[in-house]
Amino acid sequence: MSGTTHRRIIIGDVHGHYEGLMRLLEAIAPGTNDQVYFLGDLIDRGPQSAQVVNFVQKNLYTCLLGNHEQLMLDAFPNGYTFTPALQAWVSSGGKATIASYGDNVKALLDDVEWFKTLPTYLDLGDLWLVHAGVHPLKALEFQTSQDFCWIRQEFHTSTQPYFANKLIITGHTITFTFKDVAPGELVHGCGWLDIDTGAYHPKSGWLTGLDVTNRRVYQANVFKNCVRVMPLDEVTVQVGPS
Repeated sequence: MSGTTHRRIIIGDVHGHYEGLMRLLEAIAPGTNDQVYFLGDLIDRGPQSAQVVNFVQKNLYTCLLGNHEQLMLDAFPNGYTFTPALQAWVSSGGKATIASYGDNVKALLDDVEWFKTLPTYLDLGDLWLVHAGVHPLKALEFQTSQDFCWIRQEFHTSTQPYFANKLIITGHTITFTFKDVAPGELVHGCGWLDIDTGAYHPKSGWLTGLDVTNRRVYQANVFKNCVRVMPLDEVTVQVGPS
């Protein structure tokens, strides 16, 4: 680590991989002056979603709303089960999340209430954090949570940066789904950087943490139980116009 005493650290989609997250944070070793941000999708698909959510809450880390948290919210409107939305969530990875809570229904519903408080984006001045992206043709005040949590193609194919002086950092879209991008590599587009390296996906397993301050990428592989650290520039692939 450099001599900097204050780091901004951004964590990509964890998807219930608590043990992988612990290995990642052990390598990053955030200090009391560091700021840690999660881009959403703490839950679903992996085996320990409840533990991930509990950890983020207990440490008072800032977390954005992801599309998988939104799916869980839709399944329990007003504290009651809405069956069609529940079925949609379960089929999108929610089954593993429900299992991680065991018989503790209260904890699950308490976390639903916490998800309601999560912001959909965060403006850090030179950085703008959001789970999925923004609609390139809409002014910020007309963007919806659907845009912030779900958008893909319209955002990624935009030929102009949305902000003139802010880099948008996202998760949501697994980076190796872009052409000529290998598992574990990050993707840089027109005014944005995607750090979701597909922790849950058998083709990857890499969970990414980005130390923006020192331009350093930390990754833990949830399947191989290994960690690696690389300069940001060495692990980032440019797609489309810069």
